[in-house]
Amino acid sequence: MNKAKIIDIIKEYSQILLAILLASIGLKAFLLPNNFLDGGATGIAILISKTSTIDISIILLLVSIPFLIIGAYTVSRRILIKSIISIILLSISISLETFPTITEDKLLISFFGGLFLGSGIGLAIRNGSVLDGSEILGIFIYDRFGISIGKTILFFNIILFCITAMVLTTEIAMYSILTYVITAKVIDLIIEGFEDFVGFTIVSRKAEAIENALLYDMGVGVTIYKGASGYGSSGIQEETRLIHTVINRIDIRKTYRLINAIDEDAFIIEFDINNVKGGVLRRYFNTKEGKNLDLSKA
Repeated sequence: MNKAKIIDIIKEYSQILLAILLASIGLKAFLLPNNFLDGGATGIAILISKTSTIDISIILLLVSIPFLIIGAYTVSRRILIKSIISIILLSISISLETFPTITEDKLLISFFGGLFLGSGIGLAIRNGSVLDGSEILGIFIYDRFGISIGKTILFFNIILFCITAMVLTTEIAMYSILTYVITAKVIDLIIEGFEDFVGFTIVSRKAEAIENALLYDMGVGVTIYKGASGYGSSGIQEETRLIHTVINRIDIRKTYRLINAIDEDAFIIEFDINNVKGGVLRRYFNTKEGKNLDLSKA
């Protein structure tokens, strides 16, 4: 393992630890002291804790277990392991952290609680981990029935907030919905969508090695163009192979690391993609790696 890869791994796990800290602040400093809920598995844990004497940290672990079992059949083993560790650390953090009452203004509680929690969840997802199991449920439903992740999570939370209105109060349910909306928007801002893709055009003298790495290490499709490279005013040219591929944003850092390990001098163009349809794509949290891919598609 080279030095650059070790540094990237340290950065990745450092950001996951920061994500856990942010999420726990959102819960312990804002939502839990004021009986506010968020959506997803976290919301279920908070709701149960308000109607029982069991500690929220224990409930969060128990509630997350069914989602993690689903994740064993849905997401990659690496992401599943990181998610298990992250949820355990989040539960410990919630159990240990104590905060004084910061504000009693309900709008501020909803806003800042959603801001911190959304920042934590979003940062964790960017680094290949999950703090809330509802995302895994959404991916599972999408894989099995083709229903979008967003619709699944929305339906899941509608049921949760209806139960909240009946068990607690309508006012708490309404403020919890506001918290959920803010959390969701912050998550989108940080990770720019569950299925947001970027394109890469790569020019390298070691193109064949990069192609194989993208195909078999990353599990993405590639398109190969024949071209001619030139530089300077003299226009010196030589035949070259241009690699075009499309990846999920969650794999950006890994892609750069992979290319740099093969050719540090590779010329890379990264660009945003508004829509992707067809071809061979590595979907978010995909478990199907190393499959046979069609080189004619990206």
